[in-house]
Amino acid sequence: MKKDCSLKTSLNGSTLCLYFLGSWTIREQKCQQADINNLFSPNITHLTFNTASLTKWDSRMLVTLASVIEVATAKSISIDDEGLPTGIRNLLKLTEKKVLTPPQDSDDAGFFAAIGLQSTVFFKDMLQQLTFTGKIFQSYMRLYSGRARFLKRDLSYFLLDCGPLALPIVTLIAFLVGFTLAFIGAVQLQMFGADIFVANLVGLTMAREMGPMMAAIIMAGRTGAAFAAQLGTMQANEEIDALQTMGLNPFDFLVLPRMTALVIMMPMLAVWADFVGILGGFFIGVFSLDISPILYIEQTIKAIKLNHFMVGIIKSVFFGYIVAFCGCLKGMTCGRSADAVGKATTSAVVTSIVFIVIADAMFTFFFNLIGV
Repeated sequence: MKKDCSLKTSLNGSTLCLYFLGSWTIREQKCQQADINNLFSPNITHLTFNTASLTKWDSRMLVTLASVIEVATAKSISIDDEGLPTGIRNLLKLTEKKVLTPPQDSDDAGFFAAIGLQSTVFFKDMLQQLTFTGKIFQSYMRLYSGRARFLKRDLSYFLLDCGPLALPIVTLIAFLVGFTLAFIGAVQLQMFGADIFVANLVGLTMAREMGPMMAAIIMAGRTGAAFAAQLGTMQANEEIDALQTMGLNPFDFLVLPRMTALVIMMPMLAVWADFVGILGGFFIGVFSLDISPILYIEQTIKAIKLNHFMVGIIKSVFFGYIVAFCGCLKGMTCGRSADAVGKATTSAVVTSIVFIVIADAMFTFFFNLIGV
């Protein structure tokens, strides 16, 4: 039985109502409808729709509606799409033509307006960071209560990636940093005949400051950027939306294993960087300053106490959290384009390094204040 497929019109003053009747699908024969250009008389200012008698629809109806709306828009007729099904309204929004306007000149806004805009952006970023922190806290509460769902092999992979696989670059940089510190310190200490105190300089600096900081900065550029790029790409490809549709919490499934792995492995990398940096200073002391190897080792042991290593370990835990936090934050809040992924990756590295330096300064001031 052939189903009715037709478009009827009803004029009420200056309002034109279009009635879609029957099954508007590509399987039906050509629908009976008037010429779209002749639907609108000069006195029509408003357009509405009625789909109460519509049984089925597909792209055929969308094509017709798009043509009607295009003609109505050209004639400056206001359109009320409340009478259309929700699915059709959503699809029509995707077909709307976007009019790109050139950016306004910021100089016209004035100095105080620019300050206000930057302040607004700053407070929005702070609110975003606080919200993200709260979600991480909730995720760890679910982990402690046994309700967090993520792949255990993901945690194992990130532990491997943030630990053993990062050792080569951390070793190289830490050795060169210790090597450089010893060389620069030796130039000054030789003036006073205090060459042996190069061991004190390198040991204390690496254990308290440079070891944790250099390890954190390396991981910010290596792992923090990787976290941002991975999560940003998943955001752009709508994979995170797919996880939510499947009933999985993205923070539990994606953020939790990454953050946990980096916080666990960062202290170990920092301790390794301490010893490698001290080894770099050892080479300068022994081969450049002609200090006895035994004497250099004894002087290093006298200079470094356990509390100096603990200061570096405490710092490294917070540095690991900062790197993972910035990488995951920028990735999870990334836009849905390749350009947005690139910007998120860059922002993750820059933000991590800035926060690491700020946190290191605060820790140094605090530990000196309490005499540690």
